[in-house]
Amino acid sequence: MKAILSVHNLASDFVTTFWTPAFVAIFLAIVAYAFWPRNKAAFDEAARLPLREE
Repeated sequence: MKAILSVHNLASDFVTTFWTPAFVAIFLAIVAYAFWPRNKAAFDEAARLPLREE
């Protein structure tokens, strides 16, 4: 049973040390992209798509 617990601890440590900072960095990159001033026109146009009558 100890081997299973040590593998679990190894996996937990890997997730904590690698994936958590990686996902935080990805999240911050997405937020920066969404709030970047150059993208405002494209997002405003996409927001008006459901209201457009064609």
